[in-house]
Amino acid sequence: MKKVITLIVTFLFTVTLLPIVSPYQEAEASPQTDIVVLLDGLPLQFDVPPQIVDGRTLVPLRFFSEAFNCQVEWVNETRTVKIISPPRVMEVIGFYALGGDARTSSWTNLFGEPYPITAVGNTKMVSELALGWYTIDEQGNLLTRSPRTAWQRPPGWEDVLAAAQYYNLRTEMVVHEENRDGMLYAVLNDEQAVENLVGAIVLEAEHFHGVNINFEGLGLYAQGEEQQQIRDRFTHFIASLAPPLQDTGKTLTLTLHPPNNSFRGYDYLALGKLVDRIIIMAHDYGPKPEPLWQIVQAIEMALTYVPREKLVLALSVPEEPPENILSKVRAAKHFRLQGISLWRLGLLTEEMWDVLEQTIKTEK
Repeated sequence: MKKVITLIVTFLFTVTLLPIVSPYQEAEASPQTDIVVLLDGLPLQFDVPPQIVDGRTLVPLRFFSEAFNCQVEWVNETRTVKIISPPRVMEVIGFYALGGDARTSSWTNLFGEPYPITAVGNTKMVSELALGWYTIDEQGNLLTRSPRTAWQRPPGWEDVLAAAQYYNLRTEMVVHEENRDGMLYAVLNDEQAVENLVGAIVLEAEHFHGVNINFEGLGLYAQGEEQQQIRDRFTHFIASLAPPLQDTGKTLTLTLHPPNNSFRGYDYLALGKLVDRIIIMAHDYGPKPEPLWQIVQAIEMALTYVPREKLVLALSVPEEPPENILSKVRAAKHFRLQGISLWRLGLLTEEMWDVLEQTIKTEK
């Protein structure tokens, strides 16, 4: 009687082969000509047939991978088999901000030409622009030029929106601020400032497809009642902003510190119910490159509060080698998140773009 194996696979991993003594070394291992392997109900042929060893059916690794459209590469120096899963359709959000010079220009990195010339460039690898042009003051006024940082809306910003529309890129206005000297606490605890800010954001959002709120530094080491008060005030602000944006057909994104770091002022459960998505800033843990295990932990914790289709993994590219970027993209694919974000356009090398093209497709 023939043995029939049906292959069902969800994820593939990198496998390292080491010169160790197999526990099956003394076991019988011979090709089994009566084994039939079915892929989607169809029998497959092998150069090296499957074997049954100690009651376990072993299928050649290269076949197993290539049958699911993965690339397989043998690295002789490290005796490592590299398996790259096929590209998957994901959202890719590129943060767009002013660079210090032409070398770090978001425009040039995206379009492949100096401003104001446009070309396809890398637009095929990006589905949306998060435009880092806005900040706030203590009274809840929306500013297009920060008095504290380089965050500002550039001259010719309308050209960016026109080019984004031409290349079918969504746009969201990013409102960024840090809690320097308790500045964000002052705004969030002032009802008039919150009302001012909500009105100003809704008005300015007419130029964009949506809004991205990036308030950093809330709840450093906060615990107990203090932590809850900070979370409640930020959630109140988002609950005030979400309805008028929704009424005008605008999306609302939050870019937040991850749940496994020291900034504890973000109620992922409550916020996830109010917004369209959350970008997890799973970086700046300390060590460089960013430890993959901490990023995976951040994703797993966020998933306990927010549906995976509302989560985006942020990649901070300045200090990451391309192979680390690939590992983090694979983590987003593994957990079936909505997509990834890139901080920032202007800092991605051609090698990084090539890595992204190997593993991601955007749907436009």
